[in-house]
Amino acid sequence: LTALAGAWAPRFLVRSPPAPAAFPAVSLLKPLHGAPHGLAEALETFCRQDYPGQAQIVLGVAEGGDPAAVVVRDLQARHPEMDIRLVVDGRRHGANRKVSNLINLAREAQHEILILSDADIAVTPAYLSAVVAALDAPGVGAVSCLYVGRGKAGAWSRLSAMGTDYEFLPNAILGIALGLARPCFGSTIALTRETLGRIGGFEAVADYLADDYEIGRAVRRLGLCVAIPPVLVAHLCHESSAAELIEHEIRWARTVRLIDPAGHAGSLITYAFPLALLAGALTGFTPAALGLIFTILVVRIGVKFRIDAATGGGAGPWWLIPPRDVLSFCVFLASFAGRSVTWRGRRFRVSRDGVLADP
Repeated sequence: LTALAGAWAPRFLVRSPPAPAAFPAVSLLKPLHGAPHGLAEALETFCRQDYPGQAQIVLGVAEGGDPAAVVVRDLQARHPEMDIRLVVDGRRHGANRKVSNLINLAREAQHEILILSDADIAVTPAYLSAVVAALDAPGVGAVSCLYVGRGKAGAWSRLSAMGTDYEFLPNAILGIALGLARPCFGSTIALTRETLGRIGGFEAVADYLADDYEIGRAVRRLGLCVAIPPVLVAHLCHESSAAELIEHEIRWARTVRLIDPAGHAGSLITYAFPLALLAGALTGFTPAALGLIFTILVVRIGVKFRIDAATGGGAGPWWLIPPRDVLSFCVFLASFAGRSVTWRGRRFRVSRDGVLADP
């Protein structure tokens, strides 16, 4: 499976997205909280789009003293020619504070097409054109984007980026290619106001942990699809410690487990290198076991170089692949050890249907 994922990735990622037939006005919604490393860089990329249509950028914080507000005001000062709005609104509409922020932002959006993305997402100049073209295709209700990791905040952020590039990305591409996955990622969700209204607005997902997944599921219930164009965005990883990295990855893994318990459990087979190490330990590291470990490691490193070539990046060095794989396996095991997650400094318990509640 790992080899298949690595082989398929370049075919998916090097395709050129179609050009849009028109360039309608769009509103970009960015819910913010704090000013992690790289936030200014990420927001700047949305101001440098090769898109001849109108693009409004609406950014929001819950409190005026949020450090993100300073970053937004600097952005406004650098781009006075653009319609960049800062919304300071602390009204809560559910347990998911990010969605509450989105609800407040949507009230300031002026255009029919809404494109939302997480705060730590950076994009290429062709991003808006690719997303708008994909949304205009027949039968499409929403558009989402695959993403790569970019770790520029130290060693732990690089390990985080490696998990994105060399585990999440090839598995996601393979799942999409084989029809086994129908994702909708917080990296990008584009849809029209009409579609948003038909699914109940952002209010319908205000209590869910995996709000992006729930939006995608609601769109598919309308008989529409969530398109994934061959365009990558970048997630700027900002973990500065082992505790921060593990906390984030366990939250993400438990989210996946609650969304798709069977699929998450079945993903055990994707942890080939740690499983080979366990098998070697149980058999006394026989020549056959050592040969298997070596073969799997070569394949994993080969996937790393294939992904790097396809994305034009490089999340981390090849010699970190073994510890990165072992860490991922430990996170996978920990994901089964409870239903609570830590998010933005708060502890939540997550019900079987994905709804957030205080523990």
